Amino acid sequence: MSDWLISLEGTPAGHDLALWLALMAAFLHALFGALQKGRHDPWLTRGAIDASYGLIAAPFALFVVPWPEPHMWPIFAAVFVIHVGYKVAQAYTYTLGSYTVVYPVVRGTGPLFTVIGAGFLFGEVFTWVQWLGVATLLAGIYGLAAYNLKHWQIGRDKLKPAIAMAVLTGGFVAAYTTWDAYGIRATADPFTFLAWFFFIDGLFMPPLAALRWCNMAHRPALGPLALKGLTGAIIAYLSFGSIMLATRLDSVGEAAVLRETSTVFAALIGWLVLGEKTGPRRVTLMALIAAGAVIVEMGG
Repeated sequence: MSDWLISLEGTPAGHDLALWLALMAAFLHALFGALQKGRHDPWLTRGAIDASYGLIAAPFALFVVPWPEPHMWPIFAAVFVIHVGYKVAQAYTYTLGSYTVVYPVVRGTGPLFTVIGAGFLFGEVFTWVQWLGVATLLAGIYGLAAYNLKHWQIGRDKLKPAIAMAVLTGGFVAAYTTWDAYGIRATADPFTFLAWFFFIDGLFMPPLAALRWCNMAHRPALGPLALKGLTGAIIAYLSFGSIMLATRLDSVGEAAVLRETSTVFAALIGWLVLGEKTGPRRVTLMALIAAGAVIVEMGG
């Protein structure tokens, strides 16, 4: 399968596959975020997810895929640091604010800086039509954030700190998207990067979550938490794996922008699953986000 994927790099078929991978990543990432924001403490949920996907990835990393080349170890070290920062910031964000409020801000901060970073790191250039699409998408995302900031009534005392943490988390999203794309392109076999990424990335949060669980006055049952972790691990493999493969097959900037349609999926999940209200103005802003992604794709 590795040879087949590598053969598609830079081809029209590779572009089409990257498009579908990015859209699948968008839906699954929204689902992943909702899972972390559910009834369990976000720190415990993230720890359970990371423990699950780290344990599953370990035998593949150690015994199945080719081992990373020597030059990959500094890259993996940077990957670990960036993702630790992202997960800590994300957990604080979800602790402070409602999912529907903070998620658009997180996702809106990422694509602009990712597009700029991809230009510096990979020499990618967007057309003026694609920049119009980026502006349209960002207008929808930040319009949604501004609307939520004005009208959201739940937890307003923590709303501004939640928004600030969401912006910081979005900065980490841009950093990991760009650096992960660099990492998966730097190794001969993309599945080497994926297996080792999940193995290494699963090392940090589980001990932190275990310590938090031990210090809780009312500890949640471990069975449902473990099941949630396993479910999240499967979603994470498909979500993060899809976007990383998309950035190897085609433009990093385009993949990053298309993934931000996850904001639309997140609002739908927040409405249908989490019981958060969605009015006509918010629906219009979500349509603007989707339109921006379409413009970026059509203008390439």
